[in-house]
Amino acid sequence: MKVKPLGERLLIKPIVEEKKTVGGIVLPDTAKEKPMKAEVVEIGKLPEDCTLKVGDKVIFSKYSGTELKIDDQDYIIIEIDDVLARVEE
Repeated sequence: MKVKPLGERLLIKPIVEEKKTVGGIVLPDTAKEKPMKAEVVEIGKLPEDCTLKVGDKVIFSKYSGTELKIDDQDYIIIEIDDVLARVEE
């Protein structure tokens, strides 16, 4: 299934990093914080001054967007204003 966001929205795929305690215990998903880093998968209509593109890694507002599951993958549709920064690695 292909999803194309409407208006000034993005479809992002959260980047979930495995968390371990100092002692090496892997934390279960229920004990983890919601990820705030994601990869841009699809882009709706962006403002002229926005330079985001598919494949960019971004940091977004913690409790923003609408979560959905497509083909057993988690995605979030967010407003462009909820993107706080681009991650440059």
